Amino acid sequence: MNEDGRVRVVIEGVAPEIDCGRYPAKRIAGEKMTVQADIFSDGHDELDARLLYRRDGDDSWSESPMERIGNDRWEGSFPLPFAGSYHYTVAAWVDHFRTWQKELVKRVAAGQDPAPELVIGVKHLEHALEHGSGDAVVRLRTLIGEVKGLSDPAAAFRRATTEEAAAIYDACSGRAHAARYGRELSVTVDRKRALFSTWYEFFPRSTSPEGGHGTFQQASQRLPEIAAMGFDVVYFPPIHPIGVSHRKGRNNSTVASPDDPGSPWAIGAAEGGHKSIHPQLGTMEDFQAFIAKARQHGIEVAIDIAFQCSPDHPYLKEHPEWFLWRPDGKVQYAENPPKKYEDIVPFHFETPQWRELWEELKSIITFWMSNGVRIFRVDNPHTKPFALWEWIIAEARKVSPDVIFLAEAFTRPKVMHRLAKLGFSQSYTYFSWRTTKEELETYLMELTRGEAREFFRPNFWPNTPDILTEYLQYGGEPAFKIRLVLAATLSASYGVYGPPYELCLSEAAPGKEEYIDNEKYEIKEWDVQKGRALRELMTEVNRLRKEHACLQRTDNVTFYRSDNENIIWYRKALGDDILFIAVNLDPFRSHRGRLQVPIEEFSIAPGQHYLVQDVLNKDRFIWQGEVVTIELDPRTQPARIFRICAPMRRELDFDYFY
Repeated sequence: MNEDGRVRVVIEGVAPEIDCGRYPAKRIAGEKMTVQADIFSDGHDELDARLLYRRDGDDSWSESPMERIGNDRWEGSFPLPFAGSYHYTVAAWVDHFRTWQKELVKRVAAGQDPAPELVIGVKHLEHALEHGSGDAVVRLRTLIGEVKGLSDPAAAFRRATTEEAAAIYDACSGRAHAARYGRELSVTVDRKRALFSTWYEFFPRSTSPEGGHGTFQQASQRLPEIAAMGFDVVYFPPIHPIGVSHRKGRNNSTVASPDDPGSPWAIGAAEGGHKSIHPQLGTMEDFQAFIAKARQHGIEVAIDIAFQCSPDHPYLKEHPEWFLWRPDGKVQYAENPPKKYEDIVPFHFETPQWRELWEELKSIITFWMSNGVRIFRVDNPHTKPFALWEWIIAEARKVSPDVIFLAEAFTRPKVMHRLAKLGFSQSYTYFSWRTTKEELETYLMELTRGEAREFFRPNFWPNTPDILTEYLQYGGEPAFKIRLVLAATLSASYGVYGPPYELCLSEAAPGKEEYIDNEKYEIKEWDVQKGRALRELMTEVNRLRKEHACLQRTDNVTFYRSDNENIIWYRKALGDDILFIAVNLDPFRSHRGRLQVPIEEFSIAPGQHYLVQDVLNKDRFIWQGEVVTIELDPRTQPARIFRICAPMRRELDFDYFY
């Protein structure tokens, strides 16, 4: 039974609400948070509703009005000016004064005398005086005097039934018997780069122009060209000392030569662990100098967080209780049968000393934050406890709410979603393996139309040091171009494992979707200048991403009809910024297709000509009608990005084309 049976309003179906309010929705600073709810009551009384909100740490609630949008559905919004956490809920009540106004209007329309009902209305206003204060009471007293002082009932009726009168009443109303939604919900607000980012991954140890082990100073020489290509995040694999015991050789060989540098993910050696820098890369001062130079070029530096150790990590001697030990006295190394990772030792997260372990892992994050890092790419987070990540990310956000975490979790969808819910800002996805039109359209609808759009921010990567799909292995340079355009235009965030992608490297380890002679196990000498075609395309696509706000979101994609299954055709729109993208998904053959164009949205008549610009290839066209035919050759122009300029005038201004 309700505590107060006079509460008659029902509030349900509040959205967004993630897992009954257990997890927050996600938004970007500067956006508005729009909330909907089903709000209704018995009978036919008028209702009023407010969206209550406060920033984390505020003592009092602010409020904004909610409006009916149909079928007992209400909507309201509130501003999100800063990064951090906000809380919101909904309150609603029977609005007796507006109910009275509505009924009085009906009575007068039916020819009834308004005088008796005006007395009731005045009583509503006088009752509200008991709850008001300050200027609101002054305005309400003035209104009461005006209604009472009008000798003409018709004039009093007109004054009492205005929206202004209802607003004056609202300012003093005690909102008697108001209902309040039973949960306080939350939204995590990030800075824009959590939504819109362009990543370039490379190994700093592979940047020496003379060969041998590169340094941060040498790696910094690549920053101008990376910035010129339009990337705004540089991501380094682990930069820590690498273990010697069971070090892997070339191509993951279990036997390493003295010159093999080892996998950067085998973290820890005599020189230190997760809070140390590989001595051949440089010092902490060198790393901070790299960050400073990157910042000058508009680039942020992301580093890898891999909560695992090499057998030589100092943790094994200092805290053996954090690891599993076999009956023969040897530590348990990582395995994913039939794969064995003898150079990596996982933490034992069920250790009785788990609290001490958690605190140490958190300190790794805060250590690098204190040294200027605000973006972390987390290796295999799905193999560590969910509760650990929820706690660490919350603690990191207390230090700085602008910190960003990217989850590298190629695993089951529910697990990936859970990681996103508990705090990861961005997530790797299955994009790498979605290659057909049906697969891409279905996957994007899953990401942008379901509940996942409230908490799951995709980051599309065509390749990584661990991923070289069959599509890239066999499709040649056109395949690399196609996947680049798709990643960069379908998702607000995307990244590439840079040098191999620029060079269209496609040779895989036998029977695997992984690079042969993998850079994870050896130092490379890349001549990226040979990748001119891909570099030019990256530069142009990234320029468009910065110029067009519609490419800076993922949830604004709409797919349109294409009669050729090899051509995908979609729109990205944000306000008046609208682009249409056509991509040939077949890297081997040219394809022609008839594409649907929603000309009515541009006030273009069915038979009218209109001007179209291909902003990617700098071409211009005259189209007519809602179906157009285009041809895409994967060797020359596998994709086009169109902007509809305007309907053509009867007399064409040919200066438009020159």
